[in-house]
Amino acid sequence: MYTSFYTAARGAMEEQKKMDVIANNFASVNNYGYKPKSAVFSDLMYYNLNNYTGEDTPLKAGVGIAMEKTNTKFDPTSPMTTGGEYDYSILEEGFFMLRSPVTNEITYSRNGHFSLSQRGDVFYLVNDNGNFVLDENRNPILVGENGEMSGEIGVYGFDILDGMLSSGNNEFTPLAKNGDPYLIRDAALVDHALEMSGVDTADEISKLIETQRAYSYALKMVQTSDEVMTTINGLRS
Repeated sequence: MYTSFYTAARGAMEEQKKMDVIANNFASVNNYGYKPKSAVFSDLMYYNLNNYTGEDTPLKAGVGIAMEKTNTKFDPTSPMTTGGEYDYSILEEGFFMLRSPVTNEITYSRNGHFSLSQRGDVFYLVNDNGNFVLDENRNPILVGENGEMSGEIGVYGFDILDGMLSSGNNEFTPLAKNGDPYLIRDAALVDHALEMSGVDTADEISKLIETQRAYSYALKMVQTSDEVMTTINGLRS
């Protein structure tokens, strides 16, 4: 009974984590270029029942689940015209390459809401987080008085997108398994427009209902296990 109690309690905690992921998607439904995330679970250790020699038996019991990671859905979504002078939307696959002016860390984003940042006597094209937008040669883009840019905005792709780390503020950091970034030549860019959020509200509502029910069932199991243990202890006394 103790196993059922702790398995159910863990299930409730892990379903709460899934609800947090869904809540974050809902909160980002109006964020340009946002890519929705989904929770991925894995089973915890199973053990054989009525066996003490380590042999496999048809009777098994598990100890619950754990949220292993979150997956990001990078599918392109439709652009929306904004009229912003430095707004850009990538129509197909790819990312804008960004560089932190403080740490020189390279990150990637689909959000093309850019603006100008003056440093000394020159203006740089930056994103909402103040990171430099890099051109096709991976150099920061300078913007002149007449709006001319020192280079074309670079769009970069990866052979594998699975596992890219979310570094916050709608930016991503690749891992070794993602491979080296490559320049997507003749990438389809739309100016004065931004990519809409990839959140499907109807799908998220369905996931929320499913998760709430699983959470409720797990709590019911905790309650039932506690009542059974209370009854057993009462019989012993």
